[in-house]
Amino acid sequence: MRREILLAAPFAVALAGAAAAQSAAAPASETAHIAAMAREHAHDAPVANASAQEPRQEVRTDDVVYGTVGGQPARGYMAWPTATRRGEQLPAIILVHEWWGLNDNMKMMARRLAGEGYRALAIDMYGREATTAEEARTSMQQVASNPTRGAQHMREAAAFLRGRQRAPRLGVIGWCFGGGWSLQSALFMPENVDAAVMYYGRVVTDRFTLSSLDAPLLGLFGEQDRGIAVSQVREMEAVLRELGKSVEIQVYPGAAHAFANPSGSAYNAAAAEDAWTRTTGFFARHLRGS
Repeated sequence: MRREILLAAPFAVALAGAAAAQSAAAPASETAHIAAMAREHAHDAPVANASAQEPRQEVRTDDVVYGTVGGQPARGYMAWPTATRRGEQLPAIILVHEWWGLNDNMKMMARRLAGEGYRALAIDMYGREATTAEEARTSMQQVASNPTRGAQHMREAAAFLRGRQRAPRLGVIGWCFGGGWSLQSALFMPENVDAAVMYYGRVVTDRFTLSSLDAPLLGLFGEQDRGIAVSQVREMEAVLRELGKSVEIQVYPGAAHAFANPSGSAYNAAAAEDAWTRTTGFFARHLRGS
């Protein structure tokens, strides 16, 4: 089937060509997107959160190995409610990090989602936490040069949560770099994804590609985002509605790229709080049936 052998456009690299892709450069369109993200983060730094946002209930955390990618252990950070009973099956959510990698901000988001009653697994596609803009750009470029490996991270995380953790339903969420991968995962493994949330991630407008989407999608974007054009966001929304897909798009006036990152210079508290409310409500409806 097409959805099993191809990553959705605009990544557009055949999974069957994985061996060759390992040494290939990223496609020109992807390189341009990475450059746009670099411009958006030009004045940012991976600083510690000025005001950590605590989960609604006590949670437990652990560093886990969720699979093997490229012959190496795939490591992540998992959180779940402390009150979880032995053997209790909880819906689960995969978190895909932003430009800076799996840092303290992403771990905080995992704890917050766990506080909503989920097993939350924050994966690490970079294999390191970026401490400079150049490191972040290099790491993102490396993933773009071999999207097969990125797709394997998503599949391994899904198998870990569906299999070993026995999650009855599975959601994905990502910010920036991760926002694009959240959408991609819903497109190339629809059998595993029950709900997808993308925060200012790279959009897809190709009708044929979007026809693979089975999961409901929530997209959250900033009107002033210079890297993700609102016109493309609206085009994706229109195509999905024409295809009869379940899609909710919110564009926040005055908000820039990375508006939901409390450790970044573009943080917009009003937009971030509204987006979080929409996110938790969306997952509650589609993963918990409430």
